[in-house]
Amino acid sequence: METRIGWDLTLAALLLSFALSMVVSWVYVTTYIGLSYVRSFATTLAIGGVVSAIVMLAIGDDVARGLGLVGALTVIRFRTTLKDTRDLMFAFAVLSIGVACGVLAFTIAILGTAVFCGAMVYLSFSEFGSRRLYNAVLRLQVPTGPEEQRAVNQVLAKFAPSFVLINMRDLGGGTQEHAYHLKIRDAAEKGQILKSVSAITGVSGATLLMQDTSIEP
Repeated sequence: METRIGWDLTLAALLLSFALSMVVSWVYVTTYIGLSYVRSFATTLAIGGVVSAIVMLAIGDDVARGLGLVGALTVIRFRTTLKDTRDLMFAFAVLSIGVACGVLAFTIAILGTAVFCGAMVYLSFSEFGSRRLYNAVLRLQVPTGPEEQRAVNQVLAKFAPSFVLINMRDLGGGTQEHAYHLKIRDAAEKGQILKSVSAITGVSGATLLMQDTSIEP
């Protein structure tokens, strides 16, 4: 027999699903790193939980309604492709929150949201899963004398915990072009690095390229 719930409990389930979905969407926007941010996906996350809660509230304990929903979903074609697996997890999260609210499992919805958001914040701002050893490339022209090259190494050691010479090219006239991979402690010091390196006698053409931290080779 179908179990009916009152309008007050229905409204509470819908409002809670929206509030929790907003929290998930806010975490997504705050922790997003990359160049392909889409605002519409963030708004979709904010409302996705409400939609799944409506579906679950409408079905209730009615098996026939559930079968009808399955049949309806087979007709609808979802052609939107998520390029990032992280986005897929956020989409699943808001749908799961809506399902939990729709079946009146409010405790599961609240605790699940808290754990999911806390885990995403930790994983986004920690270095978990990263294998990046260097985050910048420095190119410059250096005299072939050992004193100048030693001075360059001293400057790099001051700003970068680790660095390696990856390319060396002879330009003639007692000048070489060097390319270094750097692991910079603080990206805000990139201006100081260029200034200090360029101050070395004979060094010229110093350029620093910061690698995209959102892409892991």
